[in-house]
Amino acid sequence: MSPQSPARSGLRRLLDGLYALGGGLAALCVLAILVLMIGASLGRQLDWRVSWVNDVVAWLCAAAAFLGMAYSFRNGDFVRVTLLLDSLGPATRRRLEIASLAVALVAIGYLGYWAALFTYQSWQFNDIAGNMVAIPIWIPQMSFVVGSAILVIAVVDECVCVVRGGKPSYVARVEERHARGDFSEEL
Repeated sequence: MSPQSPARSGLRRLLDGLYALGGGLAALCVLAILVLMIGASLGRQLDWRVSWVNDVVAWLCAAAAFLGMAYSFRNGDFVRVTLLLDSLGPATRRRLEIASLAVALVAIGYLGYWAALFTYQSWQFNDIAGNMVAIPIWIPQMSFVVGSAILVIAVVDECVCVVRGGKPSYVARVEERHARGDFSEEL
């Protein structure tokens, strides 16, 4: 298949859409946290019972973190220490990028596997949250599973790109921002 083939560009759009969906869901979680926290602040002034908000906000914080990981990873927003990589030649840098991505894939795959197993067991045993909001705990745990799965896909995507000789998207996106004069990630 050529680099410009319709099937390949369709897959690229699908994957980019998946990462954007995860990022969008993470953003909605953050918005929901904002609304809940403002509502709880107002509710306390009106003597409403709002202690349940803490449970939901905690679940939304975890969901925002995990659902947004692949989007952040692909856009170069993860912390990377590139001091060594920047001093190497292109061939050595590429080999180290592949090795780093392989290690990341194993680690994140392991995380995703155990997240899925743990969530499945919560569903299987009908674990109920022991907080103010008594719901099956697998429901909020699913954001961990989905976010981890999307991140595994993103790391595989990057591995394939680099093995084929391409530049990782997280490097390309940072270079694009630098070309525009945006050095905000280097605070």
